[in-house]
Amino acid sequence: MVRPTQQLHALREPAPAHAAATLLLLRDTPAGLEVLMTRRSERASFAPGAYVFPGGRVDEADERARRIALRRRTQPRAQLTHAVAAVRECFEELGVLLAEHENGRAVSAAEVAAMDRAATAAGRFEQQCAARGLHLATDRVFTLAHWITDRDLPKRFDVLFLVARMPEGQQPSADEAEQFEPCWVRPAEALARHDEGAFSMIFPTVRTLRRLAAFARVDDVLDACQREKPLWNSCPRGGLLRGQTTRYMEHENPYGELALVCPDGQLLHGLDWQTAQPVPLLRNVQRLTAPNPSAMTGPGTNSYIVGEPESGYVVIDPGPNDFGHVGRLWRATGGNVRAIVCTHSHADHSPGAAPLQAMCKETNPPILGLPSAPTARASARFTPDQVLHNHERLVLNGRLLEDGSGRRVTHTLRVIHTPGHAANHLCLALEEDGLLFSGDHILNGSTTVIDPPDGNMNEYLQSLDVLDDVCAELRVEFILPAHGHVLGFARGAIARLKSHRLQREAKVAAAMRRLPLGSVEDWLPLAYADTPRELWPVAARSLQAHVERIRELASQPGALPSQPGALPESPHGPPTQPETWPTRL
Repeated sequence: MVRPTQQLHALREPAPAHAAATLLLLRDTPAGLEVLMTRRSERASFAPGAYVFPGGRVDEADERARRIALRRRTQPRAQLTHAVAAVRECFEELGVLLAEHENGRAVSAAEVAAMDRAATAAGRFEQQCAARGLHLATDRVFTLAHWITDRDLPKRFDVLFLVARMPEGQQPSADEAEQFEPCWVRPAEALARHDEGAFSMIFPTVRTLRRLAAFARVDDVLDACQREKPLWNSCPRGGLLRGQTTRYMEHENPYGELALVCPDGQLLHGLDWQTAQPVPLLRNVQRLTAPNPSAMTGPGTNSYIVGEPESGYVVIDPGPNDFGHVGRLWRATGGNVRAIVCTHSHADHSPGAAPLQAMCKETNPPILGLPSAPTARASARFTPDQVLHNHERLVLNGRLLEDGSGRRVTHTLRVIHTPGHAANHLCLALEEDGLLFSGDHILNGSTTVIDPPDGNMNEYLQSLDVLDDVCAELRVEFILPAHGHVLGFARGAIARLKSHRLQREAKVAAAMRRLPLGSVEDWLPLAYADTPRELWPVAARSLQAHVERIRELASQPGALPSQPGALPESPHGPPTQPETWPTRL
């Protein structure tokens, strides 16, 4: 857990989120699935003028109205209450009622028209339905998603997005007070019009339509919702990109960084990649990205500066021998560097160490790390001044605590040996704040390349298990990689990464069984059919590492090649990747 004293910004309590429900009414057409949407009033306090799905707050009367609500056997009571609220709001706003008589006969359009849409407060909706012998057809309302409004907004809702088939014979009619212009629209069409600026929508609506666009028919959507769990949960976070607010879901690359820097959701953190100056992440952690973007390094190599003026600094991964980058590291620390740590010896991580050391004449910081193994390439030779040992601690003592105890603020980096990407790879855990500096072992935006003989897939997977144990012990929530933004949900990220590697290995094993006399070149198109061909030369290195591991496992008595690991159940969907960086190798 990050110490509150290290947060950059004074924390403020987000506005409370009120329980709410919204209903996506769906229908099939020859052109494809359509959803009913409506435009909110320009005077609305929330999302004025935006096209939305009908819905609103859940109130106490909705709980009482469960007495006239039909319920399927597996339907949770809380979901039933939200379904009642969504049905009520849909009736109020659009004059569409999901209900039926005792004998199962659907309510007619004429019966709905005879009801008073304005008289639904304080239980009147339930009374009107009961007087006509109607039961709400909530047993046919399913949960699609669970959204919580972003923490930075002054008005927030905790909303179930529900789905149901549009009842036959009814036509939507807006109340002309809260809602206007009801329309049927295909998800892809709504998104295209939104991109053109002609169909205003808020973030959750856009993202929901993107998911909905993958379905061809209403039955496909309803079938996907049969588990009685949301297909995804999200409380988005916003950051600043090119000066504009941009929002992200939990599975997207910048989300973890926004959670670290602005845990309460304030829109204060810039996400643009730049190399001119360090980016503060906490009071005791800064990131300076080297100007070496490429297909293999993403936006560039991240150098991290840990510490404070009173304690001096540890620089992690000084990066390539780039005069400007090394100079910026020196200026950011005022030359008060106490140690330079290289997570491994690759050319974009360690060559800047000696020039930085030479610039820090007053402190003459030692270069720390593990020496490169004989298996390292000629371009990755590295010999540290001091060899770091597994679980060794580097401690910086900073300013005095303000509690009068005489104790000082400390910053303790624990060394964790993690071979796999390179034989001399190590990670560092900042113990007091629960942060993991992962070097190239874990990246944000790509999977790291395992390049034998210095890279070893078996060791790589074992090191992931080691890191998971460390994260559990230190309650690590955030991973700070050498490439890309900060990762959140640390243990989940590790589990998904390991699962991906094992799933890829299963494809490699299947290719080897299909072509038992083949070579890496023969197996590559089979095992990496889902990867762009231009990335195959890089993928071939990791494939070779998988082949060596499979053969090693096969040589052990009773051992079998690894099977695909199941992804841990996640409400957030698959990760998305930058378009210009190798993905899922």
